[in-house]
Amino acid sequence: MRHGLYLPNFGSWGDPAEMVSLAVDAEAAGWDGFFIWDHLGMWENTMVDPWIALGAVAQATSTITIGTAVTPVPRRRPQKLARETVTLDRLSGGRFVFGVGSGPGGAEFDGMGDESSPRTRGAMLDEALDVIVELWSGEPVDHNGTHYRIEGAQFVPTPLQQPRIPIWVGGFWPNKKPIRRAARWDGVMPLFRASEDTSEVELLTACVDYVRSQRTSDAPFDVVQIGSTPGDDPTRAAEVVGSFEAAGATWWREPIAPFRNGEGFEEPWDTPRLRQRVLEGPPGA
Repeated sequence: MRHGLYLPNFGSWGDPAEMVSLAVDAEAAGWDGFFIWDHLGMWENTMVDPWIALGAVAQATSTITIGTAVTPVPRRRPQKLARETVTLDRLSGGRFVFGVGSGPGGAEFDGMGDESSPRTRGAMLDEALDVIVELWSGEPVDHNGTHYRIEGAQFVPTPLQQPRIPIWVGGFWPNKKPIRRAARWDGVMPLFRASEDTSEVELLTACVDYVRSQRTSDAPFDVVQIGSTPGDDPTRAAEVVGSFEAAGATWWREPIAPFRNGEGFEEPWDTPRLRQRVLEGPPGA
């Protein structure tokens, strides 16, 4: 199992220099991944653009995997995302993962004139991913779809990673549609609403079983689990992560956000406490 960090692009991490500094510390501490949220302005916090921040992170690091978690593709143009993803992939030396979703809807979409219908956003995401992968090929692309139209576009250079930049899809389980979507690509980032009757490990097991039933390829596929572990108790941290690994998780995403400590997003955050978890390193380190 690999271990990554999962950071809001606002609040204490809304300063791009702070974000880069944190990524450098994460790499030095042995974390395998550094994944940034992609919000525009849901909260009254200082915010940073995750794509520009990841460009700086790519230049300041050399081994850690970087990516968005997740980019709400329906509010972006696929041709722009195709350029941005290839640029980050090449800038990072092939360390970029493209985390995508249909978006949360609500005020962040409605309030900015973006598509509010979940069904339409899902259709836009599916079509946009097909367009992006076509553009990654470096071959001429003509696309006349329901939501996007492209005539005679040919994008070079192509990604360093082949056959493509990994695409991880986020979604809530047991909603099967986003999980079926993820099964088409390279990874799933499920979110769960655990109850007293069902543990998150049981939910992940069911989700992984469903993904496997939907896969039509034997290519590697990642299952990304989010959760908090105690940095000062390596044994307990390894136990927590181990139960999810046994259920099929291949990546662990550790949130470096106030909610891990039972706090809200209102500033100021307990930044030293959050940074300390980064410096303590991944579970089992």
